Amino acid sequence: MTDETTELLYPSVEKLVQEIVVVNHAWKVACELFGQDSHLSISSRDLKTCLQVRLLRSYAPKQVYLIEDKEAEGEPLYSLRLRKPIGNRLYAEHLPMRIALEVLTVQELEEFKKT
Repeated sequence: MTDETTELLYPSVEKLVQEIVVVNHAWKVACELFGQDSHLSISSRDLKTCLQVRLLRSYAPKQVYLIEDKEAEGEPLYSLRLRKPIGNRLYAEHLPMRIALEVLTVQELEEFKKT
């Protein structure tokens, strides 16, 4: 495999966090411009979730873990916390608990939570 192929198949934790942050911002802008039910908004939200699951499955619990965000208003959320800061970031955005239950197994949820 070439280095480019390897990077695509096995992105670094830093690369995944960067992509999650960018897609999260794009999702919020799409919601503001086109509404939450627009195709672009839904696709952006789903891509963010896929990237977060990939981050967790690749790097949890050693480099990232799930923790309930007790300060969140509205629906219950997990924060994807980084064990070491990446740039100035300490987390890789939020994942609604109801979505986590849909896309992760019970075993993964337990494994990915802070230990």
